[in-house]
Amino acid sequence: MPDTAMTAPRAATVRARHAASLLVLQGDGPAPALLMGMRGAGHRFMPNKLVFPGGSVDRPDATAQVAKAMPAHVQAMLEKSCKPRLAHALGIAAARELEEETGLTLGNPPDLSGFDYLGRAITPPGGPVRFNARFFVVDSTAITGELAGSGELEGLRYYPMEEALALDLARPTRVIIGLLQRWLEMTPAERDARTQTPVMRQRKLVME
Repeated sequence: MPDTAMTAPRAATVRARHAASLLVLQGDGPAPALLMGMRGAGHRFMPNKLVFPGGSVDRPDATAQVAKAMPAHVQAMLEKSCKPRLAHALGIAAARELEEETGLTLGNPPDLSGFDYLGRAITPPGGPVRFNARFFVVDSTAITGELAGSGELEGLRYYPMEEALALDLARPTRVIIGLLQRWLEMTPAERDARTQTPVMRQRKLVME
């Protein structure tokens, strides 16, 4: 019989919170600049790492209004892993976090018709903070406002892709930029015709 007094308690599994991030592209061609900022040293999740604007889904996001909805193919890809109500909330969260963290806006209510969907990344078990994050992409021409961060992201600006890739990026961020590079090589028709979504799960990229 095992000595229960010496058995370490099993750590509770932290549930991954639904989240959304937005890649804002500036410039044409195969390597546009990306809107990114540095998370401060005090953050529990990915401190001192360059990231895209984004954050957790809030309860009001599920019922928030939009000026224009996400394209049908984006909604369909999202609904492979969630219900329509959550899919809507994810788009709203991406727009809301963009405005909160950067001062840039897609309108009030937001126009999500320029969104496309790159994929998602799920933080592996074991960490104190976990996210099930969906990554959207939109062109900077769809956005208005003056770039003025809230302080949550430092060094907030458009980073040329090559410059961003040369920095010490977290692996999920680097993987998402890799997915963006593939997306940039597609024609609009090819993007609309996608039927599978890349997912980073257990540090491996799979399709769903």
